[in-house]
Amino acid sequence: MEHTYQYTWIIPFVPLPVPVLIGVGLLLFPRATKNLRRIWAFQSVLLLSIAMILSIDLSIQQINNSSIYQYVWSWIINNDFSLEFGYLIDPLTSIMLILITTVGIMVLIYSDSYMSHDQGYLRFFAYMSFFSTSMLGLVISSNLIQIYIFWELVGMCSYLLIGFWFTRPVAANACQKAFVTNRVGDFGLLLGILGFYWITGSFEFRDLFEIFNNLIHNNEVNLLFVILCAILLFSGAVAKSAQFPLHVWLPDAMEGPTPISALIHAATMVAAGIFLVARLLPLFIVIPYIMNLISLISIITVFLGATLALAQKDIKRGLAYSTMSQLGYMMLALGMGSYRTALFHLITHAYSKALLFLGSGSVIHSMETVVGYSPDKNQNMVLMGGLTKHVPITKTSFLLGTLSLCGIPPLACFWSKDEILNDSWLYSPIFAIIAWSTAGLTAFYMFRIYLLTFEGHLNVHFQNYSNKKSIQFYLISLWGKGGSKTINKSVRLLNLLRINSNESTSFFSKKTDENVRKMTRPFITITHFGNKNTYSYPYESDNTMLFPLLLLVLFTLFVGSVGIPFNQEGMDLDILSKWLTPSINLLHQNSKNSLDWDEFLKDAIFSVSIVYSGIFIAFFLYKPVYSSLQNLDLINSFIFFKKGSKRILWDKIINAIYDWSYNRGYIDTFYATFLTGGIRGLAELTQFFDRHIIDGITNGVGVMSFFVGEGIKYVGGGRISSYLFLYLSYVSIFLLIYYFVFIFKYF
Repeated sequence: MEHTYQYTWIIPFVPLPVPVLIGVGLLLFPRATKNLRRIWAFQSVLLLSIAMILSIDLSIQQINNSSIYQYVWSWIINNDFSLEFGYLIDPLTSIMLILITTVGIMVLIYSDSYMSHDQGYLRFFAYMSFFSTSMLGLVISSNLIQIYIFWELVGMCSYLLIGFWFTRPVAANACQKAFVTNRVGDFGLLLGILGFYWITGSFEFRDLFEIFNNLIHNNEVNLLFVILCAILLFSGAVAKSAQFPLHVWLPDAMEGPTPISALIHAATMVAAGIFLVARLLPLFIVIPYIMNLISLISIITVFLGATLALAQKDIKRGLAYSTMSQLGYMMLALGMGSYRTALFHLITHAYSKALLFLGSGSVIHSMETVVGYSPDKNQNMVLMGGLTKHVPITKTSFLLGTLSLCGIPPLACFWSKDEILNDSWLYSPIFAIIAWSTAGLTAFYMFRIYLLTFEGHLNVHFQNYSNKKSIQFYLISLWGKGGSKTINKSVRLLNLLRINSNESTSFFSKKTDENVRKMTRPFITITHFGNKNTYSYPYESDNTMLFPLLLLVLFTLFVGSVGIPFNQEGMDLDILSKWLTPSINLLHQNSKNSLDWDEFLKDAIFSVSIVYSGIFIAFFLYKPVYSSLQNLDLINSFIFFKKGSKRILWDKIINAIYDWSYNRGYIDTFYATFLTGGIRGLAELTQFFDRHIIDGITNGVGVMSFFVGEGIKYVGGGRISSYLFLYLSYVSIFLLIYYFVFIFKYF
């Protein structure tokens, strides 16, 4: 076993040859490298699969032996300063290794088809493999300095991947926004690392925890300084895991390709902040102020993420705010000291959210056939609907991911989220009310996304391939209601198209280059007023994209079983608790997870009831609208009462909620106005001061010297009489001044 641990350092470097070889190949043999580009995808999957096998073997040994292994070697030794590099293998490390490798493999397989048409295919796989190396190196790091190095590498990869389509201004701005926002947190993280080194004299986790706990126990450290350093450490996790108020980068990060969203912005990179807080929890847990701060920030994030997801039109942006809210649940569990529960939800959420993002990518891929490549259209849920019969496999997998994230038993997220909700009652009733109400909001906005995307009629923007004109018709609005004139007009247009249509199906093959497989796309031909136009239907993704979805469905169905308590030898102990025993012992907590099944069922009934309430409201507002115009009138008459003060009041409330959600809580506007605008104003003021005051003084001295010189040159004319006159004038002035001083002094 120890022999296996000694070679664990190989795991982060297993995916590294791919970006190195791609870079060398493009430099030396660009044509051959591009022509054989599918080989690089195969190598990426193969090498990450090797890393996954090693990680699984390591995790099995962790579960069987319940041990922690650390190996370090000296890098810099100078007098009393010693910097060591190495790796730490504990349950937290092994869990993260499995998450990164398993999700990474499925995303890479999916990307082979999703990115097949893209000119940056090779660059994409180079970035993804280098990101895998950076993330794997981060989770096995044995000290804070090593974590910070890989932390920055992960941030660099995130910058490159978010801005992958850098020719689009929106994507370029999104990656810059992510970079700047994360720099705020990362600078705080660096200061916190240096502060704790000043306190303890060590970067190594074991020494750091032991020395710091002794200092706190003996009251030998300035508590205010300790709290400040801990806040700075936590700021790094706030930025990386998109916690309030540094969450603003995550929704814009969806401008990158969907596989990137699935990997780094749902399952791994944003989980780095959760990993950091979990790793440093023995440090934070002895500082109650920090634990309270973590809980406060996380509960704000939980509720804020859910409310901002309510009115998003972009399917990926809605899932991004969902990720933000779920990360808040994990951070809340850590703030409450529920180490096991936080990691349990980290596991279940990773697979469920990866499934949802890849499912959304399949939907976007199918909508590209209809509206062409336009993120404003093929990611807009208002232009979707009625996709069930066109993409049935994607629809089923997306529905299962939605049910899991909502917390419907027996799917994965039910078990973990329910534990967090139950623990919140013991921690704070106010936090518990917010957390439970957010569970209902989660069910509402997730089923809103599902219903807008898959159910009802096809609210499509048909692209006319013959004369580049288009026909648009929309049957619903974002909130499940719409003006009767708009809907009647749309229905009349739809009926007119149906009456005068002559539908036929053909196949269209588009070849991007020699290595891109042919894609078949069914088309519909519509004849309207004598003009024959061709429009394409949405279509199901190919097997390469569907295979990862089906695997993630299995994870979503069964991964929750690792945390379900089973009765073993008279005590309730689950696999996850046994796995985490060494880490839990380090926190001086009880590894047993005793469970009263009667109490559990009562709590589960309550939580599931809240979830079903959110689902029912979503169906009530959206599902009937798809059925017929009469159902829309029924909803309007039931919800909005009659025209009058009540209707006006209800409309104002709905509009206020919609504006708050759609405009991202006005937080981005606040930052743009006060922070960005304030910095610009300060820069302009500084520029004015520098140009007119500093430069003005310097230039003024030069100008005065010029005029003085010009005046003096006329004095030196070579005439003795002029010199005598000036001399007598100076002497007279001096004597006059002396006279007045003398009189003032003595009289």
